[in-house]
Amino acid sequence: MSAAAPHPDGERVVAVIVTRHRPESLAQALEALAVQTRPVDSVVVVDNGPDQPAEEVVRSCGLPHTYLLSQANLGGAGGFALGMLTALADGADWVWCADDDGRPADEHVLATLLSVARARGLAEVSPAVADIDAPGSFAFPVRTGLRWKGDRAGLGGEDFLPGYASLFNGALFAAATLAQTGVPDLRLFARGDETEIHRRLVRAGLPFGTALHATYLHPNGRDEFKPILGGRLSAQYPESEWKRFYTYRNRGYLMRQPGMRWLFPLELVRFGWFFLVTRRDLPGFRDWLRLVRAGRAERFTPAG
Repeated sequence: MSAAAPHPDGERVVAVIVTRHRPESLAQALEALAVQTRPVDSVVVVDNGPDQPAEEVVRSCGLPHTYLLSQANLGGAGGFALGMLTALADGADWVWCADDDGRPADEHVLATLLSVARARGLAEVSPAVADIDAPGSFAFPVRTGLRWKGDRAGLGGEDFLPGYASLFNGALFAAATLAQTGVPDLRLFARGDETEIHRRLVRAGLPFGTALHATYLHPNGRDEFKPILGGRLSAQYPESEWKRFYTYRNRGYLMRQPGMRWLFPLELVRFGWFFLVTRRDLPGFRDWLRLVRAGRAERFTPAG
């Protein structure tokens, strides 16, 4: 599709969506992008599901677009890497990221994110990620200091959280930022790629944060975080075996990287308590330890 006319602000915003086998959710996401008061200049859709292609959904959205059908499932990490590089090659000044199962809560989200990024000189800015079924609650726990908050009321009157961002759900990156941080690591496939980019932002000393008056809707992910020690800590335990595989293996890799090495002793205590005391699940602890060790050794074999 032909490119849109340049926006009056002189900057090019390219949205990147990674999808696989979720045409209805993808259509809703594209519909929400299409009504933004600050329109996106183009959208790049990376489709990891060649057996159920979503090209017609993308074509019918009415947005200038690039549709990339991958014959290999690149996962979220590889999909975003390909989409981000395509957006940069398309001349993007800003890259706006989204999964196919979430969407902006209203038509002002992009305009708000751009305004906050410019006013604060941010390299990246994220919206608050709210539960799509209960928007008063966060889709994922939000950390402020040493505490985790589950809803907006717990944040008082704050409108910006510096140094915290949920990636990639509605995250807006300056093109110059990606030139410094790079794009997600294909080897991670799924789970942990957002933590790795967060780590790179911190290590690069780039300013970023969350604009709490912009909201992005996403299915609830809080249930994965199981409370331990009376709720003072939590341990992540996805119900799906393949999600546990990538979560724990990739976490092992990340805890070997500069800036995150201090986490391993804490994780050993936390997951040891979770599996051995809370769940009384010795085989589960052994699997967790095996996957963490595989990640630490950079053995990136696929699940199954």
